[in-house]
Amino acid sequence: MLPAGWLPGTAVGYSSPMPISARRAAVAALTVVATALAGCSSVRTHPDAKGSSAHTGAPAPSSTSSPSASGPGGSIPAGPGPQPAYTVQPQPSPGSCHVRHTAGKQPLPDPKCTPGATNPKVTAATLKTTICRSGYTKGIRPPVNITSREKKANAASYGYTGPLHDAEYDHLISLQLGGDPNDPRNLWVEPPSPGHRPGAGPNNPKDVVENRLKAAICSGKTELAKTQEAIAHDWTTAESVLGLKQ
Repeated sequence: MLPAGWLPGTAVGYSSPMPISARRAAVAALTVVATALAGCSSVRTHPDAKGSSAHTGAPAPSSTSSPSASGPGGSIPAGPGPQPAYTVQPQPSPGSCHVRHTAGKQPLPDPKCTPGATNPKVTAATLKTTICRSGYTKGIRPPVNITSREKKANAASYGYTGPLHDAEYDHLISLQLGGDPNDPRNLWVEPPSPGHRPGAGPNNPKDVVENRLKAAICSGKTELAKTQEAIAHDWTTAESVLGLKQ
């Protein structure tokens, strides 16, 4: 219907229909603008677990860390420490461990099987109440009915076929130096030293060195951790490495 009062030759008061091609172009332009606006809104930020801002969609950096297996001796692992009741510990598979020897023919353990293990209760801060207190090691030593079975199994681990009576089931890091009482990484069947008389029982000159090292620790002449490292590496050189050899 024509508007009221329309006179021939005058313009009608509404626009003529837009051509199809023009409408398509307008729709395309609007689509581009809408897409751009949506892209801007997608970068909103939110606080991360530490209160800082992080972009949505970007993964937060991982902050996990691997637990350390080191004990007070640095690279030496820490054992479980003294137990109210000890149980027989599994040993390495038979024949998997190999005895080493020093230039003087003293036996040393296989570091893969017996790297040593520290007692976590013994630290530089607890020396007076642990290894430097008389009777401490007696109270944490595993009973013979436990260690005798471990000794037999460990002899098979090292391929030791001599009389068990002549071999010592030895703490690589002794109890008086802060070694773990029953961690299998700290115990091994130590063959007799040179000059041993068959059937005479263990002859272990390492014991004398351990006594002197304990005295040095408790008198402040050497550090606990360094002593543990030295004795675990080679007891025959431990004193000289620590500067204690007279």
